[in-house]
Amino acid sequence: MTLKIASLAALGVLALAGTVQAQEQAWQAPRAGDWLVTGRITDVAPTTDDAIVTAAGAATGLAVDVGDSIMPTLGFTYFLTDHWAVEAILGTTRHEIRAQGGATDVAVHETWVLPPVVTVQYRPLTGGNFSPYVGAGVNAMLFYGGDDKNGFTVDLDDGFGYAAQIGADIGLRGPWSLNVDVKKVWFNTDAEINGGALRSDVDLDPWVVSVGVGRTF
Repeated sequence: MTLKIASLAALGVLALAGTVQAQEQAWQAPRAGDWLVTGRITDVAPTTDDAIVTAAGAATGLAVDVGDSIMPTLGFTYFLTDHWAVEAILGTTRHEIRAQGGATDVAVHETWVLPPVVTVQYRPLTGGNFSPYVGAGVNAMLFYGGDDKNGFTVDLDDGFGYAAQIGADIGLRGPWSLNVDVKKVWFNTDAEINGGALRSDVDLDPWVVSVGVGRTF
């Protein structure tokens, strides 16, 4: 994970540790039929380092780099039972795409991404102020609002992928809770540069790390 992800996760852990002592038992873990709505600050950090090749497949010595993006997101979790829930996250992020290799480091494109993720969660605990969970599901990557850079043109294919998740809600007071959430998303897209003169088979595979506050309804 990047330093930015590690820093965000560390801040979340410190925030959790600081609130545990002040928690009141009035908070109760969500139960069957409840909704949990969570506002988060989210770091989407792609891990791609895939080669850029010519249309004929020849090496160029360049690779794709996709930058991080930190944005607000919303999570909507519905509890099917006390232990099983379905979560959908909504948000959009903007990423810079660069071609890097040797002495070359040039921006070729910026794009907005709408990456909805739906996961099924298992929550083993139904009592106390701590509700950890694990989850797995699917995601989509929808690219829009692209802005080509430095004379390059870039076309990215939309598509679907998979996601795994781990996180926890810690009760504050009343219906309010603190949330830390980490997702790993696996997603592949084909990138065409300059009308297909160059191309790359890009595994974005981002880490999605979030800290936020939730409310049970």
